Parts: sequence; structure tokens; C-alpha cells
Amino acid sequence: MQIDAFTVATLARRGLLAPGRPDRITAQLLALARWGFGLAGELRSAAERSPNRVAIIDESEQVTYRELVRRAERLATALRGSFGVRAGDPVALLCRNHAVLVEAMVATGMLGADVVLVNTGVSPAQFAALVTEHQVRTLLYDDEFIEHAAIAPPELRRIPTSTIDKIRSEAAPGPLGRPERDGRTIVLTSGTTGIPKGAPRPSPPGLKPLASLLSRIPLRAGERMLIAAPLFHTWGYAALQMAIALRGTVVLQRRFEPATAVEAIDRYRCGALFVVPVMLQRLLDVPHQPLPLRVVATSGSALPGDLAIRFMDRYGDVLYNLYGSTEASWASIATPRELRRDPRTAGRPPHGTRIAILDATGKPVPAGHVGRIFVGNDMLFSGYTNGDGKPVHDGMLATGDVGHLSSDGLLYVDGREDDMVISGGENVFPSEVEHVLARLPQVREVAVVGVPDAEFGQRLAAYIVLRPGEWLDGEAVREYVRRHLARFSVPRDVIFLDELPRNATGKVVPRHLPK
Repeated sequence: MQIDAFTVATLARRGLLAPGRPDRITAQLLALARWGFGLAGELRSAAERSPNRVAIIDESEQVTYRELVRRAERLATALRGSFGVRAGDPVALLCRNHAVLVEAMVATGMLGADVVLVNTGVSPAQFAALVTEHQVRTLLYDDEFIEHAAIAPPELRRIPTSTIDKIRSEAAPGPLGRPERDGRTIVLTSGTTGIPKGAPRPSPPGLKPLASLLSRIPLRAGERMLIAAPLFHTWGYAALQMAIALRGTVVLQRRFEPATAVEAIDRYRCGALFVVPVMLQRLLDVPHQPLPLRVVATSGSALPGDLAIRFMDRYGDVLYNLYGSTEASWASIATPRELRRDPRTAGRPPHGTRIAILDATGKPVPAGHVGRIFVGNDMLFSGYTNGDGKPVHDGMLATGDVGHLSSDGLLYVDGREDDMVISGGENVFPSEVEHVLARLPQVREVAVVGVPDAEFGQRLAAYIVLRPGEWLDGEAVREYVRRHLARFSVPRDVIFLDELPRNATGKVVPRHLPK
């Protein structure tokens, strides 16, 4: 296992190369060499080095690294012996955030089977279609999703997570060598604009991807981290990978509620918190109290308006915003200093990551000019499970967004390629209008989309959720936009809602907005 100087220096700075018992360090390295850098290999490695450290705390139990490995091995044996799971078999997991979900991920990986992480917000009908499309043979699900399990094809093997303790205890012992193939982890895209696609996540090729992220996000080995982002989401899954690689303690809650999250952070003295942006807004809605957080890492969608500034004014300069995608993993990370300078920035690429802003012909555009965003790193996906892919240029993958670079290299994301609205011949990105409206003190949440217009082709519609007790009318909203943006950016329609339709990862679903 070769490690370059930058990786060594970064891992040392984050506490991963601290001295320890020679026998445990040797066992740790041998585990990585034998089992690889996937989730199962990382867990075995952590258990060899820190067997008695608590790996997971959820709402019902605490599990050490040694216990988690043993439980996963017994579950893997049961899945193989009692349910016929073999290498290459797709196994769907439809679960909230809890220890058994992590155990099931690891156990499936130990068999070389493919983990299909299902968004808990899918409808039963959508779930049945996903099971068929991905040829899922086995399902592990929480009891609350029994309707989803019931509507799936009859040949599907169904395992409620409430029965895992019994299944594990009855498993016949048997050897678990390295499987004939490495299992894949398949994350489903958000599906906000269409049917979710399956995107296999590559296993890290070594320690360089971890060092790349740690070069911009200062997580520490062994610290406690609350992962509030759903584990079925790319960001939640990445957070779990980092936490286990750092031999940290992961705190999980089945559902995100800001008050209970704050209570858990304080109770377990969490130094890090992983969230999606809508959770930041909800944390600002609870009474402030001092918290031990050093790092609040967010990803999944743009930070609207001055949310980053308001959050750091409340909780300190601890916010790190990662811009990436299910397909590209990460592209850039904004630090607290960069967000203070401009809360709209997506930051800079971490070590070992390339970013290019290209025009329609594939040529780089000058600083300040908008173009398609391409990214290159060690964790790009190789294509969707249905055979489709993303455009590639010079080894870099298109993120599907357009943006620009500042003169000093900061990345700005201007919107989705397919979100641009052409109104009366003028190009408008709705996200720019959203950022302006989000700065209004009366506005709690806002979404801006393009809608058909008989005269102009398209026009903008703004959907606004006001803060409790506040009042605005449509003309006041339009006048505010007129003062800050060009006339063609002013929304013709302003609709006030009690809440925005969001999926389970907090992204607004445009097709569910009222027409």
C-alpha cells in the first residue's frame, strides 16, 4: 500500500497516524490489505485498531467496533445460508438511520452482493418499479415500510429489520473469506426532475480520497459525529465512510428533528455534524445554546441567500459546504472563511481534484464567464446501472450544472444546465433569483422555476414560504427583485405556500409545486 507525502501529512494532521500498540497497527494494515477500502474493509480495519471504541450510538443502543464486525459477520452468514444471498446479488435496504442499517450495509458487502440504498421518500409504486428495474432479490426494511414490501414482486425475499436480532442469533457459523467479487453500493439519484437512476459508488482506491476531503474539512480521528443526512443519500453515505475511516463514533437518529439533534450533539459531545442545507435552516428555528461543534459539513443542494452567514453568526465559523453530485462525488469545498467572504461560493477543489468551466465546444471559458462544470477526481462513477452515462471531457465528468470561476479561483454554481429559463430571448437562471429572495428577512424558504408563457415563451414563478408572523405581497417581492437584478429576472407569478414540497433529502421537487 503506497501513500504519497501529501496523504501522509494530511492523515497525520488529522490524528490518523498517532502512535499505538504495534500489534493493533499491524492488524489494522493487514485488514486493509486483505479486505480493501470499501465500507466492510474500513470497518474491519477500525475494529483491529480500536476494538472497544463505540462505533455507533443510535436511539436504542451503542455498539463497539468489535461488536459491529461480529454482528455483520453473523448477519452475512445468515443472509447466505438462510436467504441464499450470493456475490453479485442486488440487496435493497429501505431504512431510516440506525445501527442495523449500517450492519446490513457491511454484511451485504462482506458477501460481495450489491447494496441498493433506497430513498425513504419513494412511494410504494415507485419502489416496486425500482425493485424490478434493479432485479432486487432481497429486501431489508423497517416496519414502517411494510406497504412498500407488500407491493413488491412476490418472489422478493423480505426481511424486516425488527427480526435481525433473531436471524443473526440463529445463523449457523461459517467462514467468511473475501468474496469472489467486490460488492457495489448503488445510490439512487434524487429524482427531482424524473425517475431516480442507480449510480454505483466506486470503492476508494486507497487513502488518497480520504486525505483529499480532510485537506479542506478538518475532521479528527476518534471524534463523535452526528450524521443527520440520510445514509441512503450520497452525502450521508460519504459521511459514514469518513467517520469509520477515522475510527470515529457515529451518532444516528431515525428522523431529523432540530431540537433532538441539538440535544444529541450536546449529550454526546459531538465535534462534527453532517447535514443537508434545509437542516441548517431548521436548526436556526430552535433556541440557541452553545454546542461543542468544530465542523458542520453540508452538501446536497445550494445554500440559499445568506443562510451560511446567519448559521455561522449563531454557531460560529464551523460551516463547510461541499459541492458535488451522486455521479462525481465531490468537486469543491467552501471553508468558513470563503463563505464569510461570499456565502454564494462553492469554494475550491480539494487536493487531487480538477475543475474546468467549458463552453459548448469543450474549450475553457475565461474567469467570470458561465460554462458547463466538469470535475475530475478519484471517485467518479463509471455509469448508471441502466447503461446511461454522463458527458466526459479529458477524464473529467460533467456535473450537469453551469457555473463560473472568479479571478482567484473560487467556484460559483449558477444553476442546472436544464434549469435555464429563456424569457423574451433573455437567459435567466432561477437560482440567482432564489438567492436574492432568500435574503428578504420575511422569507423562510423560496423556490423559483420557469413556467410556460404564451407571449415570452417562459416566465419565472416564485414560490415563497414566509416566517411565522411575517407578511409580504407579490408586488413587494417583484419590486425587491427589480432593485437587485435585471428586469427579465423579475418573477411574474408569486405564490405563497405553507411549505415547499421536498423529498427525503430536503431537495425541492419542482413537479409537485402547484401550477
